[in-house]
Amino acid sequence: MNETTGTRVMVTGGAGFLGINLVRYLLDRGHEVTSLDLMPFDYPERDRIREVIGDIRNRADVDRAMEGADLVVHCAAALPLYKAEDIFSTDIDGTRTVFEAAHADGIPRVVHVSSTAVYGIPDHHPLVEDDPLDGVGPYGISKVKAEDECAAFRAKGMVVPIIRPKSFIGPERLGVFALFYDWAKDGRNFPMIGSGNNRYQLCDVEDVCQGIYLCLTGPAEKVDDVFNIGAREFTTMKEDYQAVLDDAGFGRRIIGFPASPVIWTLRFLEMLKLSPLYKWVYETACEDSFVSIEKAETVLGYDPLHSNKDALVRNYRWYLENLESFEGASGVSHRVPWKQGILRLFKIFF
Repeated sequence: MNETTGTRVMVTGGAGFLGINLVRYLLDRGHEVTSLDLMPFDYPERDRIREVIGDIRNRADVDRAMEGADLVVHCAAALPLYKAEDIFSTDIDGTRTVFEAAHADGIPRVVHVSSTAVYGIPDHHPLVEDDPLDGVGPYGISKVKAEDECAAFRAKGMVVPIIRPKSFIGPERLGVFALFYDWAKDGRNFPMIGSGNNRYQLCDVEDVCQGIYLCLTGPAEKVDDVFNIGAREFTTMKEDYQAVLDDAGFGRRIIGFPASPVIWTLRFLEMLKLSPLYKWVYETACEDSFVSIEKAETVLGYDPLHSNKDALVRNYRWYLENLESFEGASGVSHRVPWKQGILRLFKIFF
């Protein structure tokens, strides 16, 4: 399929962090958009789209959202801080429901947004698409099983591109990054697990949208595959995150701490529900984590616009500009800051 203005696209999770950025990306390119989400689509673009408030686990809701659609992008997912049963029912059963509805409606192509969490804790880098999948925890396991659902419907003749983006940030992204940005705006140094000399690739949400769009509009024979998506330019965690503290302008620094005692402390705090950081965050933060994007570059023509530093600073500036709109809010999604818990007390020492 070639890029076609006016193609009608249904986006699951359209009111989420990735969803709103993708909706804007599609609208800018002349497409009609339907958003399916549990939450209201409370953005300025609301009058420009068709909104369906519903659950991807409910076939009736999915069928209603699918009406009139030519293509589907499946972004909706339960994130790691959700309860395990909600993660499995949303990310596995919900994915199956979306594909069943699309298949029944004769929709030829569904782009599935997966995650590099499917690789688990790797023993080599860079990771490539053919590496074994070994999801860690409910979220990682559910993402692997969701890709199994994709394979089942690809076998039925549907075109099912899968993208595996690295952790992505940009406008509307809060979650765990809001903790870092809060410390930066208040002129604090920021602690890092380990030396910070590991390389941890991120991805700007605009580049994620680019990858999705290339899969949505490219020739079926090329895009019906799996693609890693991430930044092309990244250095060490210490250097990349320092760019935000430099932008904040207080002369503060990233300070590394020995990984093992910090990890054991965070395990204990998580067990007591005093810290928002979950295992996947704190046990991988001091390790290398990067994927090869060569396949996406050569097959799709993927050309990321943002380095890690660009993406972090761009997100931080958005955070500052919009701080009043979410101060006092908290939750478990990427659209709101996560409660800092006892970590807020540690802030006074930095």
